[in-house]
Amino acid sequence: MVNSLFTPQHLIGRKTELRQISEILIEDNDFLLVGAPGIGRRTLIRAAAQQVGAKVIEIDCLRTTSANRFLRLLADSILDVFSSATELALIEQWTQSYPLVLEQSQRPRLIWHLPSGKEWSLFQSLLALPQMMAEWMDCRVVTVFLNFPHIRSWDRTGKWEEYLQQEIRRQSRVSYALVATVIEPWAQCSDLPIISLAPLDDATMQAWIVPEMAGEGLRFDAETQALQLFLSIVQGHTGDAVNLARRIWLDRQAFMNAPIDWDRLPKVPSTPAIDGLIEAHHVHRSTLALVEDLSNTFESLILLLPASQVRVLESLALDPTDKPQAREYIQKHQLSRGGGLQGALASLAQKGLLYGPEQGYRVASPFLAFWLKQRLS
Repeated sequence: MVNSLFTPQHLIGRKTELRQISEILIEDNDFLLVGAPGIGRRTLIRAAAQQVGAKVIEIDCLRTTSANRFLRLLADSILDVFSSATELALIEQWTQSYPLVLEQSQRPRLIWHLPSGKEWSLFQSLLALPQMMAEWMDCRVVTVFLNFPHIRSWDRTGKWEEYLQQEIRRQSRVSYALVATVIEPWAQCSDLPIISLAPLDDATMQAWIVPEMAGEGLRFDAETQALQLFLSIVQGHTGDAVNLARRIWLDRQAFMNAPIDWDRLPKVPSTPAIDGLIEAHHVHRSTLALVEDLSNTFESLILLLPASQVRVLESLALDPTDKPQAREYIQKHQLSRGGGLQGALASLAQKGLLYGPEQGYRVASPFLAFWLKQRLS
């Protein structure tokens, strides 16, 4: 129950983007969707696909560490979508021409045995399968490659990416949605439509979260400006808003269900929102607890970044600016000049940790920004 609590049952805002993507899918065309993690990229694509009646195949390239792993995720995703008896019979018939076996036990699974480095022909075949299924079943299909640029972590020569881009242009019954955090240079030089997602504005977020919390018997206290604090923390990110709302709810439930040891009560302004009234300190305390749970992840992330990028990220978390290249800002935070700074900004944006100039170089993850400020202050 908790994992589904506050999960939006409908698309929040994004009417313009929904219309754009729906029109693209109706024409069986492709697009690049750009935005930070947690901003609602996957939800938007699913909503558009549902609107036009398209089947959705999803592959998260962040989980692909090798060619074989990529093929496994692609094969499993195809079978997740084409899972009826009729569809599986067609796929089994198709496998007769390839070094594949369709195992139909509790969960159907495509099996292959190829030596390392011999996966190329299988990649070509699997990538063509959704197109064939769309033709046979007379249906629309959208194949979504989440975190698409991560394919380069193992596709060092670019051979797989280049072929994938060729298939995107060639296939007519499958729409491809490439999802990334920044606009890909090659996409800028192509005719591929690019749709960028900015954080939701506070009015849109408020119109959604207030009724959601009310549905669980919770309401924001106007006197302490609890709602304003909530909105300033999540910064228009639906995913982070869901996580913070859940944490506030869980903290309240834990307090209500636990025996009270008055001698061990934390020294906070008041108790959790037992009566359903969420005050500002409840929002702050739940945010601290949530960020504490994420601290190991954030620590590991920081350790993986070059020192120059960490410095830039910390500076922008503590002292936000839309002009980090300004001489005064560079001197104040002792940042590297010229290409070093610009390279750090570009790399952080590529990793999905920082917005580009169009969003004022903000730290893309609100909770990471909150954690950095707490860590440095």
